[in-house]
Amino acid sequence: MARPVVLLLPGLLCDEASWTAQIEALSFAQCVVPSYGTLASIPEMASHVLARAPAERFSLAGHSMGGRVALEVMRQAPERIERFALLDSGVDPIASSDAGAHERAQRTALLKLARERGMRTMGQEWARGMVHPSRVDSPLFDRILDMIERNTPEAFEAQIEALLARPDARGILKSITCPTLLLCGRQDAWSPLSRHEQMHAMLPRSRLVVIEEAGHFAMMEQPEAVSRALLDWMQE
Repeated sequence: MARPVVLLLPGLLCDEASWTAQIEALSFAQCVVPSYGTLASIPEMASHVLARAPAERFSLAGHSMGGRVALEVMRQAPERIERFALLDSGVDPIASSDAGAHERAQRTALLKLARERGMRTMGQEWARGMVHPSRVDSPLFDRILDMIERNTPEAFEAQIEALLARPDARGILKSITCPTLLLCGRQDAWSPLSRHEQMHAMLPRSRLVVIEEAGHFAMMEQPEAVSRALLDWMQE
C-alpha cells in the first residue's frame, strides 16, 4: 500500500527546517516541503506546488504565507486534497485602509534593510515579533535566523510582492468540505487567535487547536504539541 503524501508549505523565508519535528512525527507518510524560488505571486506558487506533488491525492498543510498558497491550491484543484490545515495564517487580502499602507511600508523597510545589511540582520529585527517573547535571542531564535539567512534579498522581494498582492481567500475557505485543521499559537501577534476564530466560524467541519506559549512559529516553538495536532488530523 502506498504511503500517504503530505505537502507541508513553508511560510515567508522558511524552508524544510521549519517543519523538522513534524516531518519526523509523520514519518509514516511521504512529507514534501516545496520551495518557491523567486516566484512572485500566490497563484504561481500554488501551480508550482501542484505540478510537483508526487501523488494525485494528498493532505495539505500551510504555515503563514504557505497557508495562503495552500488556499490557492485548494482553489485550483480541490479534488486533489484529502485534508487541509492552516497554521498561523489568514484569508484576508491586504487592507485598503491605513493598515494596508502600514503593512506595505513595513515590508518595504525590511526589504531595504535586507539589501543594505544582509538577511540575518533583517531577520533579527523581523523575527522578534514572530516568536513568544521568552524565545527572543534563544537557540531557537538562532535557528530561525539561520533559515532566514539561507534566503536571498531577491527571493524576499518576490515573496513580499506575492503577499502584498495576495488574493482574498474568504470565499475559498467557505467552500472547503474536507476535514480541516486550524492551528494558532496563543501569543501569535502577526496572525492572532481572533483571526483563526473567525475562520473557524466559516468552516463547520474545522477543528481549532490553540498552542499555548507559542507565537507565529508554533511548529518550531512547541513542536510536540503541533505534531500531536497533525497526527490527529491525519486520522480524520
